[in-house]
Amino acid sequence: MDGIDELTVAAARPRSGRLPTAWRPVAAVAAVSALVHLAVAGRYGWHRDEFYYVLCGRHLAWGYVDQPPLTPVLARLAAALPGGVWPLRVLAVAAQTGCILLAGVLAAELGGGRRAQTLAAAAVAACPIFVGGSLLFGTTVTDQLAWVALFVLVARALRLGTTPAWLAAGLVAGLALENKDTVAVMLLGVAVGLALYRRDVLRTPGPWLAGGTAVLLAVPNVVWDATHSWSNFQMATVLAGKEGGPLGSLAQLPLLAILLAGPPLAVLWVIGVRRLISTEGREHRWILVVAVVAVVLCTLGGGKPYYPAPALAALFAAGAVRIEATAADIRPWRVALVATWLSALLLALPVLPPRGATAVSAVSAEMMETYGWPQLAEQVSQAARTLPAGTAIFTGNYGEAGALIILGPSAGLHNPVYSGHNNVGLWGPPPGRADTVLCVGQFDATYLHRFWSQVTEIAPFTLPSGLKNHETEQGAAIYLCQNPHGTWAQLWPGLRHLD
Repeated sequence: MDGIDELTVAAARPRSGRLPTAWRPVAAVAAVSALVHLAVAGRYGWHRDEFYYVLCGRHLAWGYVDQPPLTPVLARLAAALPGGVWPLRVLAVAAQTGCILLAGVLAAELGGGRRAQTLAAAAVAACPIFVGGSLLFGTTVTDQLAWVALFVLVARALRLGTTPAWLAAGLVAGLALENKDTVAVMLLGVAVGLALYRRDVLRTPGPWLAGGTAVLLAVPNVVWDATHSWSNFQMATVLAGKEGGPLGSLAQLPLLAILLAGPPLAVLWVIGVRRLISTEGREHRWILVVAVVAVVLCTLGGGKPYYPAPALAALFAAGAVRIEATAADIRPWRVALVATWLSALLLALPVLPPRGATAVSAVSAEMMETYGWPQLAEQVSQAARTLPAGTAIFTGNYGEAGALIILGPSAGLHNPVYSGHNNVGLWGPPPGRADTVLCVGQFDATYLHRFWSQVTEIAPFTLPSGLKNHETEQGAAIYLCQNPHGTWAQLWPGLRHLD
C-alpha cells in the first residue's frame, strides 16, 4: 500500500481503531461460497455422523458419551423437516457462511479495511478445513463457527470495554461448551492471552462475568458427564490412542499447518503470526496465544489435527491486515485464493461423480462416507424379509444403525435396530433373548461366535460398479446369528464399545 492509501485508511479509521465492516464484498464472497456448497450439498446422501446426531437428538439428554447436546438437538429439528438430509446440509452451509462473514468482521476488529476484510473472508471460504467441515452437519462445522464468533466477540469486548460486550462473549462461550468440549481449549487460551498482554482488562468485572456465564451454561453437561462415569474423558482417551497419543498428534502437525490450511494460505497465517508479534499487533497478541495454547494442548492430549484448526481464521485475519498495510497489489493473492478454493471443492465436496471421489479418497475419505447408505438399507431389508417379523437387527457401528433406522422404512425395513457403539450402546440392551438376530457390520465370524453359537454369513455389503466406501473396504456383511450364549442383558456388556 502506498503512502496515500495509508493516510486514507488512517483518516477513515475511528479512534477505536476499527474501520466499518465492508459488508458488500464480504457478503459477496460468502454468497458465492454458499451457492456453490448448496449446489452439491445433497448430491450423495447422509454421512454416518449425521445419522448419529439425529439418533442422539431423538434421545434427548444433557450429554452423550462423545459430545454435548447442542448439535444433536439441532440435527433432530432439521431432520424433522421434509427433504431428507437437505435441511441438515443447509445448517452446515449456514455455519460455514457465518465463519466467512465473521472472518471479515474480525479483520475489521483488528484494524483492517475493505481489502483486508475481503481477503480474510475469502481465505476462510477457500481454506480446505473450512470447506471440508461443511461437507456435513456436525460438531466440526458448528465448532468452527463458535471459535470464529468468539474471536470476534472477545476482540469487540476488548475494544469497547463494556460489561454487555463481555456478557455477549460469555453467552456464546457457554453455548459453545454445550456444543463441543474442544472450545474449552480456546477459552483457556483467551484467559492466558489476557493474563499475558491485557492484564488491565482483568481488573474490570466484564471478563469475570463472561467466564461465570460460560461456566453456568456448561454445568448441565458437566453434571451429565459426572453421572455417567465421565464418559467424555473415556472417549477422549480412546480417540487419543487411535491417533497415536501426543507423538501421533505431533507427527500430524504439518497436516494442520500446510494441507488443512492450503499451501498458499499457510503463507497467509505465517504473515498473520508476524503481524501479531510485531509492535503494530501487540494489542491483539492474545490471538496468537490462543493459537499456540490450542495447538499445544490438543497435541499433548492426542487430539485430531483439525481440533485447533478454527484458530486459522484469526491468523488469516491478522495476515490480511498486514498485507493490506504493506502490499501495493493483492491480485496475486486473489489468484492463489481462487486456485486453493477450487482445489478444496474438488477434494472435499461431492463435486465429482462417485467414481472420481473414490479416486481421491486417500485425501477425502469422508466424502465417500456420504455414499451408499440407501443400498445398505435395501440389502438388509431383503435379508430381513426371509426371517420372522420383528427379528432384531444388531449393527457394528452407529452409522449402520442410523441408516437402518432413518432410511430403512423407505426400503420396507421396520425391524427394531440396536447397536453397542458409543452412545447407542446406552439405549440397550433390548428386552428378552437374542435367539435369532440379523447382525450387520464390519464383523468377522470369530467375533460373533463369542456371542452366538451359530453364525451364517448371508451376503457381503456391496456398492454398484465396484465403488468403495469405509463399509465395503472394511468387509461389512450381513450375518444370521442364532443360539446365543445368554440373554441380551448378559451379552450387552461385551457388545458395547467406544471408538
